Amino acid sequence: MNHETATQIVRRTLFDSALLRVGHVVVRPASAQCGEIERQSVNVLALPIAGVFAKHEGPRRHVIATPNHAVFIPANSAYRLSFPACIGDQSLTLQFSSAALARVLPQAMSRDGFDCSAYETRALLAPSVMLARSLLFRRLARGEVDPLEAEELSVGLLVCALSAARKGATGRNRRVPRASGRRWRHVERVKEAVSTSPERKWTLDELAELACVSPFHLAHVFRAEVGASVYRYVLRARLARALGAVLESDTDLTAVALETGFASHSHFTARFRELFGLTPTDLRRGTGRAEVIRLRKIVTAQITATA
Repeated sequence: MNHETATQIVRRTLFDSALLRVGHVVVRPASAQCGEIERQSVNVLALPIAGVFAKHEGPRRHVIATPNHAVFIPANSAYRLSFPACIGDQSLTLQFSSAALARVLPQAMSRDGFDCSAYETRALLAPSVMLARSLLFRRLARGEVDPLEAEELSVGLLVCALSAARKGATGRNRRVPRASGRRWRHVERVKEAVSTSPERKWTLDELAELACVSPFHLAHVFRAEVGASVYRYVLRARLARALGAVLESDTDLTAVALETGFASHSHFTARFRELFGLTPTDLRRGTGRAEVIRLRKIVTAQITATA
């Protein structure tokens, strides 16, 4: 970024091989204003771990990125970033060349090289892939995997994320065609508000007022665009924030539940297990080899499902 003097950015490389580079980026913005134009020399898949950012692709055209998403940044494409509510962002980044991708995911290639037009800018990740991303980040950050294992797991996560971003993908990631840019902006306003304060006790009326539409219209448009109800999106946002607290801190789980908007420890545990397939306590106990086995199962299952 050209505005790094105003914004604190910390970058580090967690893993590097001939196929891809895995990085960790932490951004502490000085303001919520849109930054300078940026371009990446290689293809980048950003996997937010915490916080929220907006990727601006043109006038009045942007997408909100949260830990529920993967965001694709094609090489040499122009974009700007902003950080709603000045919260900042923490992301795992996967950098890969077209030549490397041809070896890993040949179906992503066209006669002219990597067919980036076949991929959405942003994809909603399956809960299992969100969990795999966070587990891989923790193991890489702690240096708990050897190079071969790190490469295998990182490549697997890349394939899963890109498969979710592929246009026309079946299942929960499919969206109906957008009716208008105005409708899209209504949805993004709601996503931005929810992402900056997922713990808030939102009402449909409050969110509809932010989007400048009726509650009925918001409920209909949001489900059509996102593939989930407003409530389910808020719940996912809360659980995505809680996932980081469960893995990266020793905060009491009751406190985590209350801080992320749940009424009680039991309510939090039930919803967490419903989305991720295990309880917060079980996740904290899963260390060492058991964690690697879980990672492998997640990645293998997702690749099989999207092949």
